[in-house]
Amino acid sequence: MAASPINLAYDEVAGSERGYASHPLFNAEESRRLFDYERSVKDKFAAIIPVLKEIAAIQHEPGFVGHAQNVAHARLGFALPSSTLEDAWVEQLDMRSLYAHCVFQAFHWAAEQFCDEQARQQVTMEQTLCSLFDCGFHEVDFSPCADGRLMGLVTFVLRLPYGAVRRKSHAGAMFDVEANVRHWMHTEFYRYREGKPSLPDAGTRYLKIAVYHWSSSDPAHEGCAAHGSNERDAAEAALNRLIAFRQAIENSFCCGASVDTLLIGVDTDTDSIKVHIPDADGAMSLFRYVDSADLYRQSAGLDLGNAHLYVHRAIQGSIRAEGWAQGNGAPHEGMLRLIASLLINNMSQIEYVRQNYGGRYADIGHNELFISVGEGFDEIQIRNLAYYAAMYTVEEGAPDLDIGVKIFKKLNVARGLPIPIIIHYRYDGRVPGSKQRIIDQCRRVKAAIEARYSELKQKGLLVCAMAVQDKTPGSRIEMLNDEVVDSGH
Repeated sequence: MAASPINLAYDEVAGSERGYASHPLFNAEESRRLFDYERSVKDKFAAIIPVLKEIAAIQHEPGFVGHAQNVAHARLGFALPSSTLEDAWVEQLDMRSLYAHCVFQAFHWAAEQFCDEQARQQVTMEQTLCSLFDCGFHEVDFSPCADGRLMGLVTFVLRLPYGAVRRKSHAGAMFDVEANVRHWMHTEFYRYREGKPSLPDAGTRYLKIAVYHWSSSDPAHEGCAAHGSNERDAAEAALNRLIAFRQAIENSFCCGASVDTLLIGVDTDTDSIKVHIPDADGAMSLFRYVDSADLYRQSAGLDLGNAHLYVHRAIQGSIRAEGWAQGNGAPHEGMLRLIASLLINNMSQIEYVRQNYGGRYADIGHNELFISVGEGFDEIQIRNLAYYAAMYTVEEGAPDLDIGVKIFKKLNVARGLPIPIIIHYRYDGRVPGSKQRIIDQCRRVKAAIEARYSELKQKGLLVCAMAVQDKTPGSRIEMLNDEVVDSGH
């Protein structure tokens, strides 16, 4: 059976430097590149607190401002706000404001690094788009949970290049059905109006994927907070959203406008996945799935060709399941190829976690560094870097944001550190006045957040930054001048 078209260079299999054989499907070259990227970003953030501690210890010494800036440039790669440093002689240095500034600057640096790297991966992205088209999909749209442990879903867990798919996170994977129908309509309009990304008669489909998660180490406490750490509830809720999305389109635009849907679960402790296999009608069951962790163990001793074959046989075995898992036959061939590709890609990630983290992350719980509010950053592709709250107004996004603030009260506020929040929206540079209107929206959302959590704001325990970005693919993030606001001291 032919290998999956979406995978990259599976013949580049290397033995682990730790003395044991790698899994036959392990992509060593890609994993080395991802590890270098992950480590550089995490090291940048990890340096913040040690540097600030060093600066705090010398705040009353002669030449403090110059010395502090030299330390920041040498160890962090950016400057600190001069006004904050110069005020240190009056009273204690405002460490909360400095901490938030450093988090925002480190994020901006990481985003620039990501954009540079993805520009070098343009050919891979285009190849993946062609492969997805060959599988019968002109758009693949992911709605994972907003949990920071899923922020590496596309780039790491599923090994898909940035730009090849759409990703928009929501707490508990509870995406807005109406908003997603509007996005589907927007996509289809361009197909009929401009033939992008495919002609209307190409026979391709829109694929909507919902992604829930659980913790295999502590399932009762470290699963999805939006569903009380109950894996069954999280999976069922995500599946119901997919069903509602598909029915909404069919009811409004007839059966000929049908979309495909797919449900995926992620163990955030190991990055292994469960792919729930649709039947011939597109229906899915919580009991009919293929678990990549099982595939990884069972195929570890095979050669490359037989390991590929084992994946395809496991999918066929799931299709033939009986009882509660029974479905009405198999999905179309393109869906089968895509599922096989995702499972094979993910086994490379399981091996990545095995080699670099002993098979299981040490931070099985929340360990995010800031909250992303608004439309979300494509540039955040690293596990546990940020918690995401999707919103256009605080009123509609309050449930997601409240969960994030609750998480950060334990992570940061309990240690006296502020909750850094980056508010981000996109403007359309082709539309007159769009950028200014989006800047105004950022300010409205910022004011509403500070009003909602006024007690934290007044104590300097909540600090907001604002950023805008053109909708044009590849555009860079623009941090607004007043990115670090008065922390309330």
